[in-house]
Amino acid sequence: MSDTNTGGKAGKLRILIADDHPLFRQGVRALLAGSPDMDIAGEATNGEEAVSLAAALEPDVVLMDIRMPGLNGIEATKRIVGKQPKVRVLILTMFQDDSSVFTAMRAGARGYVLKDADEEELMRAIRAVAGGEAIFSPNIAARMIDYFAMTRPAAREELFPELTTREREVLYLIADGASNAEIALKLELSGKTVANYVTNVLNKLQVEGRSEAARIAREARLGGGGAE
Repeated sequence: MSDTNTGGKAGKLRILIADDHPLFRQGVRALLAGSPDMDIAGEATNGEEAVSLAAALEPDVVLMDIRMPGLNGIEATKRIVGKQPKVRVLILTMFQDDSSVFTAMRAGARGYVLKDADEEELMRAIRAVAGGEAIFSPNIAARMIDYFAMTRPAAREELFPELTTREREVLYLIADGASNAEIALKLELSGKTVANYVTNVLNKLQVEGRSEAARIAREARLGGGGAE
């Protein structure tokens, strides 16, 4: 069952907690209760409840776990942000792999903090996200910097000399798991134009599908070699 406290003192940030572990929710609740500028708007135990309560309660920030029963936190984030762009989602999870981080960001999350963060770090992250900033746990931020330094330098065009600059951008986004629609949004292109670029990439790399193209791109970026 979810707690749907619709109250909230004037001037306080209203926080919705979405996590399927009662003890963790209890700990976060106790932490926020001691903060003079935050109030618990409600609690959700799964993704479906998070989406429903976000719509009903209109919190300032949703603290979102990733792995929950039924609808996961990534999909819940996408639905919430899609319908309520003013609601800020802060991912609070134990998962720190690149796939989880970048998928959460593409879904619309504004921050990504690990559950082993100390109290000060979590409170700072909540306030930052509520204020419109993007924030990450220090080790997550460091890994993101390393990732983009490795995968996006201009010199990396030598990996796929047969591709144009735009085609390489499309290929790298495919490797990151982006759909055509997400690529179109990221690069500010039409869906038809993206589809044409994808076709060109597959033809030039002589692969049958985007999964194989993604694999080649990931291997090339990690190993420094080109496509076979």
